[in-house]
Amino acid sequence: MNTNFFALTIELLVGFLALLVLTKVLGKTQIAQLTPFDFISALILGELVGNAIYDKDIGLHYVLYAVFVWGALIMLVETITQKYKNSRGLLEGKPTIVIRRGVIDRAKLQTTKLDLDQLQHLLRDKSVFSIQEVEYAILEANGTINVLKKSTYQSVSKSDINIAPNDVMLPITIVSDGGWIDENLQQTPLLKESLQNLFSEQGIEINHVLIAEWSEGEPLYVHLDHAPFIKYLDISSLI
Repeated sequence: MNTNFFALTIELLVGFLALLVLTKVLGKTQIAQLTPFDFISALILGELVGNAIYDKDIGLHYVLYAVFVWGALIMLVETITQKYKNSRGLLEGKPTIVIRRGVIDRAKLQTTKLDLDQLQHLLRDKSVFSIQEVEYAILEANGTINVLKKSTYQSVSKSDINIAPNDVMLPITIVSDGGWIDENLQQTPLLKESLQNLFSEQGIEINHVLIAEWSEGEPLYVHLDHAPFIKYLDISSLI
Protein backbone atom coordinates (compact mmCIF):
# COMPACT_ATOMS: atom_id res chain seq x y z
CA MET A 1 0.00 0.00 0.00
CA ASN A 2 1.20 3.48 -0.86
CA THR A 3 -0.68 5.13 1.98
CA ASN A 4 1.48 7.58 3.83
CA PHE A 5 0.47 6.88 7.42
CA PHE A 6 2.31 9.86 8.76
CA ALA A 7 0.54 12.25 6.36
CA LEU A 8 -2.80 10.57 7.09
CA THR A 9 -2.24 10.97 10.83
CA ILE A 10 -1.45 14.66 10.40
CA GLU A 11 -4.55 15.19 8.24
CA LEU A 12 -6.77 13.38 10.74
CA LEU A 13 -5.34 15.42 13.61
CA VAL A 14 -5.79 18.70 11.76
CA GLY A 15 -9.31 17.77 10.67
CA PHE A 16 -10.20 16.83 14.24
CA LEU A 17 -8.85 20.09 15.64
CA ALA A 18 -10.56 22.12 12.91
CA LEU A 19 -13.93 20.52 13.66
CA LEU A 20 -13.37 21.03 17.38
CA VAL A 21 -12.64 24.73 16.86
CA LEU A 22 -15.65 25.09 14.56
CA THR A 23 -17.90 23.47 17.18
CA LYS A 24 -16.66 25.89 19.81
CA VAL A 25 -17.16 28.87 17.51
CA LEU A 26 -20.71 27.88 16.60
CA GLY A 27 -21.59 27.51 20.28
CA LYS A 28 -23.42 24.90 22.33
CA THR A 29 -26.87 25.97 21.15
CA GLN A 30 -25.99 24.82 17.64
CA ILE A 31 -25.59 21.30 19.00
CA ALA A 32 -28.39 21.32 21.59
CA GLN A 33 -30.97 22.83 19.23
CA LEU A 34 -30.26 20.67 16.19
CA THR A 35 -32.67 21.61 13.40
CA PRO A 36 -33.01 19.65 10.13
CA PHE A 37 -30.74 22.22 8.46
CA ASP A 38 -28.12 21.82 11.20
CA PHE A 39 -28.30 18.03 10.90
CA ILE A 40 -27.74 18.11 7.15
CA SER A 41 -24.96 20.66 7.59
CA ALA A 42 -23.18 18.37 10.05
CA LEU A 43 -23.46 15.40 7.67
CA ILE A 44 -22.12 17.38 4.72
CA LEU A 45 -19.28 18.85 6.77
CA GLY A 46 -18.27 15.38 7.93
CA GLU A 47 -18.41 14.11 4.35
CA LEU A 48 -16.27 17.00 3.10
CA VAL A 49 -13.63 16.43 5.75
CA GLY A 50 -13.68 12.66 5.24
CA ASN A 51 -13.23 12.94 1.49
CA ALA A 52 -10.50 15.54 1.92
CA ILE A 53 -8.58 13.30 4.33
CA TYR A 54 -8.79 10.00 2.46
CA ASP A 55 -8.50 11.24 -1.11
CA LYS A 56 -4.84 10.90 -2.11
CA ASP A 57 -5.09 13.80 -4.55
CA ILE A 58 -6.28 16.23 -1.87
CA GLY A 59 -3.80 17.79 0.49
CA LEU A 60 -4.03 19.09 4.02
CA HIS A 61 -4.90 22.60 2.86
CA TYR A 62 -8.11 21.26 1.31
CA VAL A 63 -9.18 19.87 4.67
CA LEU A 64 -8.82 23.26 6.27
CA TYR A 65 -10.45 25.00 3.32
CA ALA A 66 -13.51 22.70 3.41
CA VAL A 67 -13.97 23.23 7.16
CA PHE A 68 -13.49 26.99 6.89
CA VAL A 69 -15.88 27.56 3.96
CA TRP A 70 -18.66 25.35 5.30
CA GLY A 71 -18.27 26.78 8.79
CA ALA A 72 -18.42 30.31 7.35
CA LEU A 73 -21.67 29.45 5.52
CA ILE A 74 -23.23 28.10 8.71
CA MET A 75 -22.18 31.19 10.63
CA LEU A 76 -23.60 33.37 7.84
CA VAL A 77 -26.97 31.66 8.20
CA GLU A 78 -26.84 32.12 11.99
CA THR A 79 -26.02 35.82 11.55
CA ILE A 80 -28.91 36.29 9.10
CA THR A 81 -31.41 34.64 11.44
CA GLN A 82 -30.22 36.78 14.35
CA LYS A 83 -30.47 40.06 12.46
CA TYR A 84 -33.52 39.40 10.28
CA LYS A 85 -36.45 37.97 12.18
CA ASN A 86 -38.47 37.15 9.05
CA SER A 87 -35.77 34.78 7.83
CA ARG A 88 -36.03 32.45 10.84
CA GLY A 89 -39.09 30.58 9.67
CA LEU A 90 -37.45 29.80 6.31
CA LEU A 91 -33.96 28.93 7.57
CA GLU A 92 -34.70 27.41 10.98
CA GLY A 93 -38.32 26.30 10.72
CA LYS A 94 -41.32 27.22 12.83
CA PRO A 95 -42.96 25.52 15.81
CA THR A 96 -46.29 23.89 15.00
CA ILE A 97 -49.22 23.37 17.38
CA VAL A 98 -50.30 19.76 16.76
CA ILE A 99 -52.73 19.55 19.70
CA ARG A 100 -54.84 22.58 20.48
CA ARG A 101 -57.23 22.69 23.45
CA GLY A 102 -57.06 18.92 23.72
CA VAL A 103 -57.90 18.28 20.06
CA ILE A 104 -55.40 16.74 17.64
CA ASP A 105 -54.92 18.93 14.58
CA ARG A 106 -54.88 16.31 11.82
CA ALA A 107 -54.01 18.86 9.14
CA LYS A 108 -50.93 19.98 11.07
CA LEU A 109 -49.83 16.36 11.52
CA GLN A 110 -50.02 15.85 7.78
CA THR A 111 -48.14 19.09 7.10
CA THR A 112 -45.31 18.12 9.45
CA LYS A 113 -45.28 14.49 8.17
CA LEU A 114 -46.01 13.25 11.69
CA ASP A 115 -48.22 10.21 12.24
CA LEU A 116 -50.08 9.29 15.40
CA ASP A 117 -47.57 6.66 16.49
CA GLN A 118 -44.75 9.20 16.26
CA LEU A 119 -46.84 11.74 18.14
CA GLN A 120 -47.46 9.27 20.98
CA HIS A 121 -43.76 8.41 21.08
CA LEU A 122 -42.81 12.08 21.40
CA LEU A 123 -45.42 12.56 24.14
CA ARG A 124 -44.06 9.59 26.08
CA ASP A 125 -40.63 11.21 25.92
CA LYS A 126 -42.25 14.03 27.93
CA SER A 127 -43.75 11.54 30.42
CA VAL A 128 -47.22 11.95 28.91
CA PHE A 129 -48.76 8.51 28.41
CA SER A 130 -52.28 9.61 27.49
CA ILE A 131 -53.32 12.16 24.89
CA GLN A 132 -56.27 13.15 27.07
CA GLU A 133 -53.80 14.77 29.49
CA VAL A 134 -52.68 17.28 26.85
CA GLU A 135 -54.14 20.75 26.43
CA TYR A 136 -51.49 21.96 23.97
CA ALA A 137 -48.61 20.18 22.24
CA ILE A 138 -46.10 22.11 20.15
CA LEU A 139 -43.78 20.42 17.67
CA GLU A 140 -40.56 22.43 17.70
CA ALA A 141 -38.35 23.09 14.68
CA ASN A 142 -35.75 20.60 15.94
CA GLY A 143 -38.30 17.76 16.02
CA THR A 144 -38.91 17.68 19.78
CA ILE A 145 -42.30 18.31 21.33
CA ASN A 146 -43.29 20.46 24.29
CA VAL A 147 -46.47 19.83 26.21
CA LEU A 148 -48.82 21.94 28.28
CA LYS A 149 -51.00 19.59 30.30
CA LYS A 150 -54.59 20.21 31.27
CA SER A 151 -54.87 21.75 34.71
CA THR A 152 -56.23 18.54 36.23
CA TYR A 153 -53.10 16.67 35.13
CA GLN A 154 -50.49 19.20 36.14
CA SER A 155 -48.08 18.14 38.82
CA VAL A 156 -49.24 18.48 42.41
CA SER A 157 -47.56 16.95 45.42
CA LYS A 158 -50.03 14.55 47.03
CA SER A 159 -48.36 15.12 50.37
CA ASP A 160 -49.47 18.76 50.13
CA ILE A 161 -53.13 17.77 50.08
CA ASN A 162 -52.85 14.65 52.25
CA ILE A 163 -53.91 12.16 49.57
CA ALA A 164 -52.60 8.61 49.78
CA PRO A 165 -50.71 7.48 46.64
CA ASN A 166 -52.59 5.23 44.21
CA ASP A 167 -51.35 2.56 41.86
CA VAL A 168 -50.28 3.97 38.50
CA MET A 169 -51.88 2.29 35.49
CA LEU A 170 -50.56 2.60 31.94
CA PRO A 171 -53.21 3.74 29.42
CA ILE A 172 -53.49 1.30 26.52
CA THR A 173 -54.22 2.47 22.98
CA ILE A 174 -56.69 0.04 21.40
CA VAL A 175 -57.52 2.06 18.27
CA SER A 176 -55.09 4.18 16.27
CA ASP A 177 -55.66 5.95 12.98
CA GLY A 178 -58.96 4.21 12.30
CA GLY A 179 -57.74 0.66 12.97
CA TRP A 180 -57.86 -1.77 15.86
CA ILE A 181 -54.63 -2.67 17.64
CA ASP A 182 -55.44 -6.28 18.44
CA GLU A 183 -52.23 -6.87 20.39
CA ASN A 184 -53.09 -4.06 22.79
CA LEU A 185 -56.76 -4.99 22.95
CA GLN A 186 -55.79 -8.42 24.27
CA GLN A 187 -54.21 -6.74 27.28
CA THR A 188 -57.58 -5.33 28.33
CA PRO A 189 -60.72 -7.09 29.63
CA LEU A 190 -62.66 -5.78 26.61
CA LEU A 191 -63.87 -7.72 23.59
CA LYS A 192 -63.69 -6.22 20.13
CA GLU A 193 -67.24 -7.30 19.31
CA SER A 194 -68.62 -5.57 22.40
CA LEU A 195 -66.73 -2.40 21.58
CA GLN A 196 -67.92 -2.47 17.98
CA ASN A 197 -71.51 -2.70 19.21
CA LEU A 198 -70.91 0.18 21.63
CA PHE A 199 -69.41 2.31 18.88
CA SER A 200 -72.40 1.57 16.64
CA GLU A 201 -74.81 2.58 19.41
CA GLN A 202 -72.90 5.87 19.80
CA GLY A 203 -72.84 6.49 16.04
CA ILE A 204 -69.06 6.11 15.91
CA GLU A 205 -67.39 4.64 12.83
CA ILE A 206 -64.04 3.04 13.51
CA ASN A 207 -62.36 4.71 10.52
CA HIS A 208 -63.13 8.10 12.10
CA VAL A 209 -61.40 7.25 15.39
CA LEU A 210 -57.93 8.78 15.67
CA ILE A 211 -57.18 7.39 19.12
CA ALA A 212 -59.07 5.24 21.60
CA GLU A 213 -57.43 4.71 24.99
CA TRP A 214 -58.41 2.32 27.74
CA SER A 215 -57.50 3.02 31.36
CA GLU A 216 -58.60 0.71 34.15
CA GLY A 217 -61.57 2.02 36.10
CA GLU A 218 -62.17 4.97 33.76
CA PRO A 219 -64.45 5.65 30.77
CA LEU A 220 -63.04 4.83 27.35
CA TYR A 221 -61.37 7.91 25.85
CA VAL A 222 -62.21 8.27 22.15
CA HIS A 223 -60.68 10.98 19.97
CA LEU A 224 -62.49 11.45 16.63
CA ASP A 225 -61.45 13.24 13.45
CA HIS A 226 -64.64 15.31 13.44
CA ALA A 227 -66.83 17.20 15.91
CA PRO A 228 -67.40 16.66 18.80
CA PHE A 229 -63.82 15.26 18.54
CA ILE A 230 -63.66 13.82 22.06
CA LYS A 231 -66.02 11.35 23.72
CA TYR A 232 -65.89 9.41 26.97
CA LEU A 233 -67.77 6.12 26.73
CA ASP A 234 -69.04 4.19 29.74
CA ILE A 235 -67.67 0.65 29.36
CA SER A 236 -68.48 -0.64 32.84
CA SER A 237 -71.16 -2.93 31.40
CA LEU A 238 -68.63 -4.50 29.00
CA ILE A 239 -66.22 -5.68 31.69
